[in-house]
Amino acid sequence: MIINTGMRTDIPAFYSDWLLNRIKEGFVYVRNPYYKHQVTKYNLNPEVVDCLAFCTKNPHPLISHLPELDKYRQFWFVTITPYGKDIEPNVPEKKQVINDFKKLSEHLGKNAVAIRYDPIFINDKFDVNMHIKCFDKLLKELKGYTEDCTISFLDMYEKVKRNAPDLTPPTEKEQIQIAKAFSKIGNENNITVHSCCEKEFLKDYGLDITGCMSKEIVEKAIGNKLNVTRNLYKRGGCTCLLGNDIGAYNTCMHLCKYCYANANQGMVKENIRKHNPNSPFLIGELEAEDKITEANQKSWLNIGNQISFFC
Repeated sequence: MIINTGMRTDIPAFYSDWLLNRIKEGFVYVRNPYYKHQVTKYNLNPEVVDCLAFCTKNPHPLISHLPELDKYRQFWFVTITPYGKDIEPNVPEKKQVINDFKKLSEHLGKNAVAIRYDPIFINDKFDVNMHIKCFDKLLKELKGYTEDCTISFLDMYEKVKRNAPDLTPPTEKEQIQIAKAFSKIGNENNITVHSCCEKEFLKDYGLDITGCMSKEIVEKAIGNKLNVTRNLYKRGGCTCLLGNDIGAYNTCMHLCKYCYANANQGMVKENIRKHNPNSPFLIGELEAEDKITEANQKSWLNIGNQISFFC
């Protein structure tokens, strides 16, 4: 099975000590985000965790701890955008993030790391031409360190409308311009550009629309085929193996204006006060009303069917 750490918050950036403690103890408790007292216990034994997946804007706190994670097969998404502190107030300087991306690639191999350039929006600073210029510079910098990059366009959730009314998604015409240019840049740098949960017409302009964590991408990252025996595709419009996320909403301190995982800064600050790096929960402690259910976990590895990249 896959354990995901990055759909609800940024664990490497802000909760790396907690994660390392959970790995040492071998389990984690996760609250259902919609039913507070429904708690799932996940075993973190590498024998049942086929892939430990990360999605982060700042891998730096875990870079020095990579040897402690080596017992896991891993896949890392690192989000790198051209936006500044007015949009991403607490994201580190991009030069540092790029350098850390290269360190991840050197340690894990280029198949285990991928770029996220998202969300793509239009405002007074970033038009289509600016995005093309920034994307070209980024992929040239990371050529040889990865073979995959995922893009997506801004979704105007209600919380995004409240927090970032000055940001707008690209029009269909602008999406086509971006898709054409980005796929060309990807080809020039030996990097496949994927879109996730976007319109199918984008495949006509060079994008791979099968998703960001497809079975094929995960298999390439871990170097082994997977026997996925049930439907794990949890979102329409993609074939991603999203796995089981151990994070919590309203806990990411990057405080990006476009964030869909934070409702508002007040809730984030309140949750941070409840964080205990020694707790089995990311936020808070065990409560009397909690009902703990152990996840039904088993490995999907197709033992003996490893993927060779040296043909």
